[in-house]
Amino acid sequence: MPAAIETHLLTKRYRRTVALDAVTLEIPEHAVYALVGANGAGKTTLIRLLMNIFPPSAGSAKVLGLASGEISGHAFERIGYVSENQKMPDSMTIGGLLDYVRPFYPRWDRELEAQLVQQFDLPLDRKLKHLSRGMRMKAALASVLAYRPALIVLDEPFSGLDPLVRDELIESLKQQSGETTIFLSSHDMLEVESLATHVGFLDAGRLLFSERLPVLTDRFREVEITMSDRVNIALPSNAPSTWLNVHCSSSTVRLVDSQFSDDTSATLSTLFPDALKISINQMPLRSIVVAIARSGRTQKSVAESEGDAA
Repeated sequence: MPAAIETHLLTKRYRRTVALDAVTLEIPEHAVYALVGANGAGKTTLIRLLMNIFPPSAGSAKVLGLASGEISGHAFERIGYVSENQKMPDSMTIGGLLDYVRPFYPRWDRELEAQLVQQFDLPLDRKLKHLSRGMRMKAALASVLAYRPALIVLDEPFSGLDPLVRDELIESLKQQSGETTIFLSSHDMLEVESLATHVGFLDAGRLLFSERLPVLTDRFREVEITMSDRVNIALPSNAPSTWLNVHCSSSTVRLVDSQFSDDTSATLSTLFPDALKISINQMPLRSIVVAIARSGRTQKSVAESEGDAA
Protein backbone atom coordinates (compact mmCIF):
# COMPACT_ATOMS: atom_id res chain seq x y z
CA MET A 1 0.00 0.00 0.00
CA PRO A 2 1.42 3.44 -0.91
CA ALA A 3 2.46 5.75 1.91
CA ALA A 4 0.53 8.97 2.55
CA ILE A 5 3.34 10.29 4.77
CA GLU A 6 6.99 9.24 4.89
CA THR A 7 9.82 10.66 6.95
CA HIS A 8 13.49 9.67 7.02
CA LEU A 9 15.68 10.75 9.94
CA LEU A 10 13.60 13.94 10.22
CA THR A 11 15.23 16.28 12.71
CA LYS A 12 14.56 19.77 14.06
CA ARG A 13 16.99 21.68 16.26
CA TYR A 14 16.63 25.05 17.93
CA ARG A 15 20.21 25.98 18.75
CA ARG A 16 21.21 23.34 21.34
CA THR A 17 17.68 21.99 21.82
CA VAL A 18 16.68 18.96 19.74
CA ALA A 19 12.91 19.15 19.31
CA LEU A 20 12.72 16.22 16.92
CA ASP A 21 15.42 13.57 16.78
CA ALA A 22 15.90 11.52 13.56
CA VAL A 23 12.28 10.40 13.20
CA THR A 24 11.61 7.78 10.53
CA LEU A 25 8.05 6.62 9.96
CA GLU A 26 5.69 5.51 7.21
CA ILE A 27 1.93 6.06 7.28
CA PRO A 28 -0.09 4.05 4.73
CA GLU A 29 -2.95 5.55 2.76
CA HIS A 30 -6.37 5.44 4.46
CA ALA A 31 -4.84 4.84 7.90
CA VAL A 32 -6.02 6.68 10.99
CA TYR A 33 -2.62 7.39 12.51
CA ALA A 34 -2.37 8.78 16.03
CA LEU A 35 0.89 10.34 17.19
CA VAL A 36 0.84 10.30 20.98
CA GLY A 37 3.12 11.72 23.61
CA ALA A 38 3.26 14.23 26.44
CA ASN A 39 3.09 17.94 25.84
CA GLY A 40 6.50 19.06 24.57
CA ALA A 41 7.34 15.63 23.10
CA GLY A 42 7.68 17.05 19.57
CA LYS A 43 4.27 16.22 18.09
CA THR A 44 3.45 19.76 16.92
CA THR A 45 7.00 20.22 15.63
CA LEU A 46 6.65 17.11 13.45
CA ILE A 47 3.32 18.30 12.06
CA ARG A 48 4.69 21.75 11.28
CA LEU A 49 7.60 20.20 9.40
CA LEU A 50 5.18 18.07 7.38
CA MET A 51 3.03 21.10 6.58
CA ASN A 52 6.10 23.15 5.53
CA ILE A 53 5.54 25.68 8.30
CA PHE A 54 9.10 25.03 9.50
CA PRO A 55 12.05 23.68 7.50
CA PRO A 56 13.82 20.62 8.95
CA SER A 57 17.36 20.83 10.32
CA ALA A 58 18.11 17.44 8.78
CA GLY A 59 16.36 14.50 7.17
CA SER A 60 13.42 14.52 4.79
CA ALA A 61 9.67 14.07 4.58
CA LYS A 62 7.11 13.38 1.86
CA VAL A 63 3.41 14.12 2.06
CA LEU A 64 1.13 12.59 -0.59
CA GLY A 65 4.22 12.01 -2.71
CA LEU A 66 5.47 15.62 -2.45
CA ALA A 67 8.59 16.68 -0.58
CA SER A 68 7.43 18.61 2.49
CA GLY A 69 9.27 21.70 1.24
CA GLU A 70 6.93 21.74 -1.78
CA ILE A 71 3.74 21.78 0.30
CA SER A 72 2.04 25.11 -0.49
CA GLY A 73 -0.72 26.65 -2.58
CA HIS A 74 -2.61 24.05 -4.64
CA ALA A 75 -1.17 21.18 -2.58
CA PHE A 76 -3.61 22.17 0.18
CA GLU A 77 -6.53 21.33 -2.10
CA ARG A 78 -5.76 17.73 -1.08
CA ILE A 79 -4.71 18.39 2.53
CA GLY A 80 -6.88 19.51 5.42
CA TYR A 81 -5.05 20.98 8.43
CA VAL A 82 -6.63 21.90 11.77
CA SER A 83 -4.63 22.96 14.83
CA GLU A 84 -5.82 23.54 18.40
CA ASN A 85 -4.33 27.06 18.20
CA GLN A 86 -5.52 27.75 14.68
CA LYS A 87 -6.14 31.40 13.81
CA MET A 88 -9.61 32.08 12.45
CA PRO A 89 -11.23 35.26 11.06
CA ASP A 90 -13.16 36.18 14.20
CA SER A 91 -15.23 38.87 12.49
CA MET A 92 -16.75 36.31 10.11
CA THR A 93 -19.82 34.23 10.80
CA ILE A 94 -19.66 30.45 10.35
CA GLY A 95 -21.66 30.79 7.15
CA GLY A 96 -19.33 33.53 5.96
CA LEU A 97 -16.31 31.34 6.66
CA LEU A 98 -17.76 28.49 4.59
CA ASP A 99 -18.67 30.90 1.77
CA TYR A 100 -15.15 32.31 1.83
CA VAL A 101 -13.19 29.04 1.72
CA ARG A 102 -15.51 27.11 -0.62
CA PRO A 103 -14.12 28.54 -3.93
CA PHE A 104 -10.56 27.49 -3.06
CA TYR A 105 -11.41 23.78 -3.26
CA PRO A 106 -12.58 22.28 -6.58
CA ARG A 107 -13.81 19.11 -4.84
CA TRP A 108 -15.99 20.96 -2.32
CA ASP A 109 -19.11 18.90 -1.61
CA ARG A 110 -22.12 21.15 -0.88
CA GLU A 111 -24.24 18.18 0.19
CA LEU A 112 -21.58 17.06 2.68
CA GLU A 113 -21.24 20.65 3.90
CA ALA A 114 -24.97 20.73 4.68
CA GLN A 115 -24.71 17.38 6.49
CA LEU A 116 -21.82 18.63 8.62
CA VAL A 117 -23.61 21.87 9.50
CA GLN A 118 -26.58 19.82 10.69
CA GLN A 119 -24.49 17.14 12.41
CA PHE A 120 -22.42 19.73 14.33
CA ASP A 121 -25.45 21.97 14.96
CA LEU A 122 -23.49 24.95 13.62
CA PRO A 123 -25.22 28.37 13.93
CA LEU A 124 -24.36 29.83 10.51
CA ASP A 125 -25.21 33.41 11.48
CA ARG A 126 -23.01 33.49 14.61
CA LYS A 127 -19.60 35.17 14.50
CA LEU A 128 -16.57 33.02 15.19
CA LYS A 129 -15.42 35.29 18.01
CA HIS A 130 -18.60 34.46 19.93
CA LEU A 131 -18.17 30.70 19.69
CA SER A 132 -17.02 28.31 22.40
CA ARG A 133 -13.78 26.43 21.86
CA GLY A 134 -15.68 23.29 20.98
CA MET A 135 -17.88 25.07 18.45
CA ARG A 136 -14.85 26.74 16.85
CA MET A 137 -13.20 23.34 16.46
CA LYS A 138 -16.36 21.95 14.86
CA ALA A 139 -16.54 24.90 12.45
CA ALA A 140 -12.87 24.45 11.51
CA LEU A 141 -13.33 20.72 10.98
CA ALA A 142 -16.45 21.24 8.86
CA SER A 143 -14.50 23.64 6.62
CA VAL A 144 -11.93 20.87 6.06
CA LEU A 145 -14.10 17.77 5.74
CA ALA A 146 -16.39 19.41 3.17
CA TYR A 147 -13.79 19.28 0.39
CA ARG A 148 -12.96 15.61 1.00
CA PRO A 149 -9.17 15.97 1.28
CA ALA A 150 -6.91 12.98 0.67
CA LEU A 151 -5.14 13.74 3.97
CA ILE A 152 -6.50 15.32 7.15
CA VAL A 153 -3.90 16.55 9.67
CA LEU A 154 -5.17 17.40 13.16
CA ASP A 155 -2.96 18.85 15.88
CA GLU A 156 -4.46 18.09 19.34
CA PRO A 157 -8.07 18.28 18.08
CA PHE A 158 -9.59 17.05 21.37
CA SER A 159 -7.59 19.19 23.80
CA GLY A 160 -9.80 21.09 26.25
CA LEU A 161 -13.09 19.89 24.75
CA ASP A 162 -16.00 18.55 26.76
CA PRO A 163 -16.81 14.83 26.31
CA LEU A 164 -19.90 15.40 24.14
CA VAL A 165 -18.00 17.55 21.63
CA ARG A 166 -15.14 15.02 21.56
CA ASP A 167 -17.58 12.24 20.76
CA GLU A 168 -19.10 14.30 17.95
CA LEU A 169 -15.69 15.02 16.42
CA ILE A 170 -14.58 11.41 16.72
CA GLU A 171 -17.78 10.18 15.09
CA SER A 172 -17.33 12.59 12.18
CA LEU A 173 -13.74 11.41 11.69
CA LYS A 174 -14.82 7.77 11.78
CA GLN A 175 -17.25 8.52 8.97
CA GLN A 176 -14.35 9.86 6.87
CA SER A 177 -11.99 6.96 7.59
CA GLY A 178 -11.59 4.56 4.72
CA GLU A 179 -11.71 7.24 2.05
CA THR A 180 -9.01 9.54 3.42
CA THR A 181 -5.85 9.34 5.56
CA ILE A 182 -6.15 10.90 9.01
CA PHE A 183 -3.04 11.94 10.93
CA LEU A 184 -3.64 13.37 14.39
CA SER A 185 -1.58 14.22 17.42
CA SER A 186 -2.93 13.78 20.92
CA HIS A 187 -1.99 13.15 24.51
CA ASP A 188 -5.46 11.73 25.20
CA MET A 189 -5.02 7.97 24.91
CA LEU A 190 -8.67 7.04 25.44
CA GLU A 191 -9.90 8.96 22.40
CA VAL A 192 -6.97 7.70 20.31
CA GLU A 193 -7.69 4.08 21.18
CA SER A 194 -11.29 4.37 19.99
CA LEU A 195 -10.31 5.88 16.64
CA ALA A 196 -6.80 4.95 15.47
CA THR A 197 -5.70 2.07 13.25
CA HIS A 198 -2.01 2.93 13.73
CA VAL A 199 -0.14 4.63 16.56
CA GLY A 200 3.29 6.15 17.11
CA PHE A 201 4.79 7.35 20.39
CA LEU A 202 7.09 10.36 20.64
CA ASP A 203 9.12 10.89 23.80
CA ALA A 204 11.47 13.85 24.07
CA GLY A 205 11.64 14.12 20.28
CA ARG A 206 12.39 10.43 19.67
CA LEU A 207 9.95 7.99 18.05
CA LEU A 208 9.89 4.98 20.38
CA PHE A 209 7.47 2.91 18.30
CA SER A 210 5.20 3.15 15.26
CA GLU A 211 2.90 0.28 14.34
CA ARG A 212 -0.65 -0.94 13.83
CA LEU A 213 -2.63 -0.53 17.04
CA PRO A 214 -3.95 -4.14 17.13
CA VAL A 215 -0.39 -5.47 16.74
CA LEU A 216 0.82 -3.26 19.60
CA THR A 217 -1.96 -4.24 22.00
CA ASP A 218 -1.60 -7.93 21.10
CA ARG A 219 2.08 -8.06 22.05
CA PHE A 220 1.90 -6.29 25.43
CA ARG A 221 0.76 -7.96 28.65
CA GLU A 222 0.91 -7.05 32.33
CA VAL A 223 2.16 -10.02 34.37
CA GLU A 224 1.93 -10.65 38.10
CA ILE A 225 3.52 -13.74 39.66
CA THR A 226 2.50 -14.60 43.23
CA MET A 227 5.08 -16.56 45.19
CA SER A 228 5.22 -18.21 48.59
CA ASP A 229 6.22 -15.83 51.38
CA ARG A 230 9.06 -18.22 52.19
CA VAL A 231 10.64 -17.85 48.77
CA ASN A 232 13.47 -15.38 48.37
CA ILE A 233 12.51 -13.84 45.03
CA ALA A 234 15.25 -13.07 42.56
CA LEU A 235 14.93 -12.38 38.86
CA PRO A 236 16.23 -15.38 36.87
CA SER A 237 19.47 -14.71 35.03
CA ASN A 238 17.91 -15.99 31.79
CA ALA A 239 14.85 -13.71 32.00
CA PRO A 240 13.80 -12.44 28.55
CA SER A 241 15.09 -9.04 27.50
CA THR A 242 11.52 -8.20 26.41
CA TRP A 243 10.43 -7.86 30.04
CA LEU A 244 10.02 -4.24 31.09
CA ASN A 245 9.79 -2.57 34.50
CA VAL A 246 10.36 -5.73 36.56
CA HIS A 247 9.56 -5.22 40.24
CA CYS A 248 10.21 -7.90 42.87
CA SER A 249 8.71 -7.74 46.35
CA SER A 250 8.62 -10.28 49.18
CA SER A 251 5.85 -12.29 47.57
CA THR A 252 5.21 -11.02 44.04
CA VAL A 253 6.96 -10.24 40.78
CA ARG A 254 5.35 -7.65 38.51
CA LEU A 255 6.48 -6.94 34.97
CA VAL A 256 5.36 -5.95 31.49
CA ASP A 257 6.00 -8.44 28.69
CA SER A 258 6.49 -6.48 25.45
CA GLN A 259 6.52 -9.60 23.21
CA PHE A 260 3.67 -11.73 24.49
CA SER A 261 3.05 -14.99 22.62
CA ASP A 262 1.41 -18.37 23.10
CA ASP A 263 4.65 -19.57 24.73
CA THR A 264 4.69 -16.89 27.43
CA SER A 265 2.78 -18.88 30.04
CA ALA A 266 5.09 -21.88 29.64
CA THR A 267 8.17 -19.63 29.89
CA LEU A 268 6.88 -18.04 33.10
CA SER A 269 6.09 -21.42 34.64
CA THR A 270 9.60 -22.66 33.80
CA LEU A 271 11.34 -19.59 35.21
CA PHE A 272 9.15 -19.48 38.35
CA PRO A 273 8.41 -23.16 39.17
CA ASP A 274 7.37 -22.27 42.74
CA ALA A 275 4.75 -19.73 41.69
CA LEU A 276 1.39 -20.03 43.42
CA LYS A 277 -0.38 -17.99 40.76
CA ILE A 278 0.50 -16.31 37.45
CA SER A 279 -1.83 -13.58 36.17
CA ILE A 280 -1.52 -12.26 32.61
CA ASN A 281 -3.69 -9.30 31.61
CA GLN A 282 -4.17 -7.19 28.50
CA MET A 283 -3.18 -3.54 28.68
CA PRO A 284 -4.91 -0.40 27.39
CA LEU A 285 -2.90 1.94 25.18
CA ARG A 286 -2.24 4.40 27.99
CA SER A 287 -0.67 1.69 30.19
CA ILE A 288 1.49 0.49 27.28
CA VAL A 289 2.76 4.01 26.58
CA VAL A 290 3.50 4.62 30.26
CA ALA A 291 5.38 1.30 30.51
CA ILE A 292 7.53 2.08 27.46
CA ALA A 293 8.28 5.61 28.62
CA ARG A 294 9.17 4.44 32.14
CA SER A 295 11.41 1.68 30.80
CA GLY A 296 13.20 4.08 28.47
CA ARG A 297 13.88 6.56 31.25
CA THR A 298 15.10 3.80 33.56
CA GLN A 299 17.54 2.57 30.90
CA LYS A 300 18.73 6.12 30.27
CA SER A 301 19.29 6.68 34.00
CA VAL A 302 21.28 3.42 34.27
CA ALA A 303 23.40 4.34 31.25
CA GLU A 304 24.12 7.79 32.68
CA SER A 305 25.08 6.26 36.03
CA GLU A 306 27.45 3.80 34.36
CA GLY A 307 28.94 6.65 32.35
CA ASP A 308 29.52 8.69 35.50
CA ALA A 309 31.11 5.69 37.20
CA ALA A 310 33.45 5.14 34.26
